[in-house]
Amino acid sequence: MAERPRVLFVGRGRYRLPLPDWLAKKWDALDEVLDYRVLGAAEPGSAPSDDRFRLAPRSRPRALDGALFHLRLPRRIRLQIDDFQPDAIVAADPFVGAAALLGRRRAQVQPPLIVEVHGDWRTFTRLYGSGARRALAPFADRLSTYVLQHADTTRALSHFTSSLIEDVRGEPATASFPTYSDLSAYEARPIAALPERPVALFVGMLEAYKNVDGLAAAWRRVAPVIPDARLVIVGRGTRRHVVDVLLSEFPHQVEYHEQLLPAEVAAQLDAATVLVLPSWPEGLGRVVIESFARGRGVVATAAGGVLDLVRDDVEGILVPKADTDALAIELARVLSDRDLASRLGAAAHERYADWRSTPQLFARQMRDLVDITVARGTS
Repeated sequence: MAERPRVLFVGRGRYRLPLPDWLAKKWDALDEVLDYRVLGAAEPGSAPSDDRFRLAPRSRPRALDGALFHLRLPRRIRLQIDDFQPDAIVAADPFVGAAALLGRRRAQVQPPLIVEVHGDWRTFTRLYGSGARRALAPFADRLSTYVLQHADTTRALSHFTSSLIEDVRGEPATASFPTYSDLSAYEARPIAALPERPVALFVGMLEAYKNVDGLAAAWRRVAPVIPDARLVIVGRGTRRHVVDVLLSEFPHQVEYHEQLLPAEVAAQLDAATVLVLPSWPEGLGRVVIESFARGRGVVATAAGGVLDLVRDDVEGILVPKADTDALAIELARVLSDRDLASRLGAAAHERYADWRSTPQLFARQMRDLVDITVARGTS
């Protein structure tokens, strides 16, 4: 293989050093094909750096952590460019891409920039976190558009996210492939039979873009008509209070977990009849792939990257965006029809093979994208 190109990966992701085994698999595979560094953020208690990672500690006050991270990022990128001399930069989203454009402008060299799009960036200021972010939406939209237009190449996760890039650049993403996720916890044992008690499982951030409010409203319709049904919610976020109210209303039909390990999520899927995903804009939907791995179908919104994964009435039931009535009706239908739930689950498990990846495949795809990017920069 040719000499490994040097790549600087930049993102807002939080890491704990040393890396846990499930995450190390991806970075070890990348190490075979790329000479890389990572600029990110540190989990509390993590070492700040090693031979590959340069992590920023959490800022105080905590409420300003995100803003301060992005404000300091251009300088951090410039210092890494001058020290590491990367052949390319990979920005995890358009906002990080903006910092990369600023940082490389002041650096000794200007390596080409790859901007990744993992979801609809417009939700960052409108449907995530504090409502005060909405005031930033017009500026954030213009900034993201500018960054995508000036990126050297782009990477999408799905047809949906590639179409978002095409809307801005007039062409699809340079490459489209999902990020590798370690799904060994979901493959560790045979598929479990459906539970006797009908159970719907939600796993995700408790944020507006996940339509947590719509899920709660739908459950208020489902719970009275299926008295033995249960809704299990796993996640944390700014809409936690919506879940707390639902718990108080249905103490015997709602269960909540703030955070679970992958093996524990797999166990919850085994104990569930169906996964429910009422998100409005989903970049791809990793939890759907996890559900497929455990042989569980999905009731989901027909929006975003979910359409890349789920075929209506095959692996799942798709409902219109923000249609709470349809969500309640279809969720109740699957929970009350064991044969339907079983059929969806069997098709979901068969479909899983189409989305199962390996760290080596992801690394090869990333190397190919870097090679294309570097070649464009030198042509």
